[in-house]
Amino acid sequence: MDFLLEALSEIAGEVFSSVAHLLNLDLDIVFVDTTSTYWETETADELAELVEDPGDDEVSSPAEAGKRTFGHSKDHRTDLPQVVIAMAVTRDGIPVRCWTFPGNTADTAIIRTIKDDLGGWGLRRLVWVADRGFASAANRAYLTRGGGHYIHAEKLRHTNTEATAALARAGRYHTVADNLRVKEVHVAPGGDGDGDDGARTARFVICHNPEQADRDQQVRANLVAHLQQLIEGSDDWTARRRDELVGSLRGKPGLCRYLRRTPSGLLRIDQAAIKRETHLDGKWLLRTSDVTLTPDDLAAAYKQLLAVERGWRDFKGALGLRPVFHYREDRIRAHIQLCWLALLLLRVIENATGDTWRNTRRELDRMHLVTLATSAGQVAQRSATTPGQQALLRALDLPEPPKFFDFTPAGD
Repeated sequence: MDFLLEALSEIAGEVFSSVAHLLNLDLDIVFVDTTSTYWETETADELAELVEDPGDDEVSSPAEAGKRTFGHSKDHRTDLPQVVIAMAVTRDGIPVRCWTFPGNTADTAIIRTIKDDLGGWGLRRLVWVADRGFASAANRAYLTRGGGHYIHAEKLRHTNTEATAALARAGRYHTVADNLRVKEVHVAPGGDGDGDDGARTARFVICHNPEQADRDQQVRANLVAHLQQLIEGSDDWTARRRDELVGSLRGKPGLCRYLRRTPSGLLRIDQAAIKRETHLDGKWLLRTSDVTLTPDDLAAAYKQLLAVERGWRDFKGALGLRPVFHYREDRIRAHIQLCWLALLLLRVIENATGDTWRNTRRELDRMHLVTLATSAGQVAQRSATTPGQQALLRALDLPEPPKFFDFTPAGD
């Protein structure tokens, strides 16, 4: 593990070059995402009250470190210390690099470190695809340095002026698939006008899924019905009791956004908020700097972020990322890098065989080594390979294991 960390940059570069050549990877689009993993301990590496929140100064690039701190948990365990893990994945689902950061590091800062590290590999023009957690004006400028481009999602609520203007812009959708429609919108800086295709014009693509819109509408109807039950009869309550109910809903934004208070302090369903939310049903908003990609390509590229999400599931499931028994900073980073190398091997196998790792492992697990003991001695013999195993070995360009492994003659 110590050697892995000392030679990590060289190992990552060589692994990347070998795998890119082996699989002929398409490296024009890189998907970036983060997750977190926690420790079942009550204390962080530093006392929580003494740890300064690094935030994001929108300039510096955070350094890798396996320091366990409290932060925003994507496993919904904010009560436990954690580290943040970032991964860059190609459109083929191959994880080309993995990083470890302290548990309170912001996503908006992490992507700058990722760009700097991958930039040293001499790749051609890249399009960076990231979720809305990475979106900021500083990051957009940083990712476009050297001719690069970005595709990222924008928040639908409490967003910036350009995104708000894009969502409000009228236009006609065109159908990409049975469950997806897209509409392209150009917005001038500051959200005033369409920019007349100027260099600083922001290009947005509004994606709409009718099936998701129906689900969103049903979820909202359930939330409003539940909220109506909570406030029923509240006109007869004391002001203090109404304040307590409102306070209890502060941590439930799905309910709180549909609640309003009258000037006299009474509780009512906010019909204006329902109308605003109806406008967002089934939608997500993409922003890009690449003018060569069609709206269909942009929507398809963003949906491929699911490949990264699948990587996290394998990280925490099949590869056993947790529980982590290491507590030293260097061993934590080494443990995560070993999991990344294992995930890389899984993806290489899946791409070569055209099947999932789960099915491949199940088929190969049927191969056994049997020890036969006789009066003349004993011999270890492999079971015969099945047609499925033979196909997998051919796809992986691997020879069949020897049929006999050990001969031990009986003693005189």
